[in-house]
Amino acid sequence: MGLLRRLAPALLLALVPLAAAGEPLPRDAVRAFVERMVQRHGFAREELEQLFAEARLQRRILEAIARPAESLPWHRYRDLFVQEGRIREGVAFWDRHAAVLERAERRYGVPPEVVTAILGVESRYGRHRGGWRVLDALSTLAFAYPPRARFFARELEQYLLLTREEGLDPLRIKGSYAGAMGQAQFIPSSYRHYAVDFDADGRRDLWEDTEDAIGSVAHYLHRHGWVRGGAVAVPARVQGDPAPLVKLGLRPRLTVAELRRRGVEPTAPVPEEARAALVALEGEAGPEHWLGLRNFYVITRYNHSALYAMAVHQLAEAIRERRTGRTASR
Repeated sequence: MGLLRRLAPALLLALVPLAAAGEPLPRDAVRAFVERMVQRHGFAREELEQLFAEARLQRRILEAIARPAESLPWHRYRDLFVQEGRIREGVAFWDRHAAVLERAERRYGVPPEVVTAILGVESRYGRHRGGWRVLDALSTLAFAYPPRARFFARELEQYLLLTREEGLDPLRIKGSYAGAMGQAQFIPSSYRHYAVDFDADGRRDLWEDTEDAIGSVAHYLHRHGWVRGGAVAVPARVQGDPAPLVKLGLRPRLTVAELRRRGVEPTAPVPEEARAALVALEGEAGPEHWLGLRNFYVITRYNHSALYAMAVHQLAEAIRERRTGRTASR
């Protein structure tokens, strides 16, 4: 299958112009990468050389990745996502796609509000999908961003495999500055391994097919261990120095009973045998402490940030409460 096959018509809205400003990619790094793709995956060397001759190194991408939103304090990060417009639009999204969201919950166990909130944070419910050519984004970060070059080189490899498998033109697909794509903003490895054809039309389309996007988000969380009916996070009070517990990381390692013995008191009901991690966030009035349960950790598999997981959780809760309250008042 050639790399430069025409995109399906349904994906045309996800395209960017072939010509893009920027600099040529570093020749030696590209040559070594092309050789690996030829040897490992049987790509045609000439086709890849032509492809990378059209790719461009984008300095603005390097600037963007140096100042991610996750570097903000929690109270500022929260305001980006847990706000009136996104709550209102989330309720409307849930109303429009209620049957699909409920089907995803039945199959994968992930509640509608959580799937809705992730799509709200990632792409404003499908409207903001990124304006960078994915090939440029991944090539820039693979060949000119040493701190994470290996990671992005693997994603570039996955991207070329994805476009070959799905019959997509790698020069035309657009996404975020980090190479995330579609309504769900999946990076290429996630797209290959977790995207699903939820409406059974024969294609996995996370750009224009909202059913596929909903099913894929729910499938992703399910595959990473989502606990059906489980809580996500509860606030906590802490006596003593929380730093040693926070340094244990986001994976739930200690039971709630063990955390109580170490001075951590949940302020909402949670089973004593449940495992949790202590999360510290920088609130406007001082530190906030939370117990992140298994489902909180699962959300961080989507984006390895406690800020991200808490924003998803709080947006999901706000959407659910708004929709439930509106329904109850009718």
